[in-house]
Amino acid sequence: MIKRVHQHIIEELQQNTRTDTIFIVTSILLNLLTLAVNSGIAQGKSANRTIVMLIFVTLTIVVNLVVIVGLLKGKQTRSTLLSGLIKMYKDQGVDGYYDSSLLSHYSTRYNLFILVVVFIGLIAIIVPFIS
Repeated sequence: MIKRVHQHIIEELQQNTRTDTIFIVTSILLNLLTLAVNSGIAQGKSANRTIVMLIFVTLTIVVNLVVIVGLLKGKQTRSTLLSGLIKMYKDQGVDGYYDSSLLSHYSTRYNLFILVVVFIGLIAIIVPFIS
């Protein structure tokens, strides 16, 4: 039974990683696309350009908020799964092979991902309005 639980936790961690990757890539691509579109619109003479730019800004904000919430949930899920894995390893007497300090490293990594998402989002929003 332990082997099945271990495999299930590993599979959940892999799914968590795939989901986080999708969130991050989607956010970065959308932010860069918004930056390009809004920069192009800002150079134009259309009367509706501000409205279109604000629509893209709203889209950027909403998607980035969803990504940030998703990453925070991913961080929480990974921490819970790894804590269970560490407990299982302790119960089996093999905890010496898995350094529990990895939990704080993962937390730092998630914080850095969130920081990247926030700053690219801010750049995508601000730059077209000042250019």
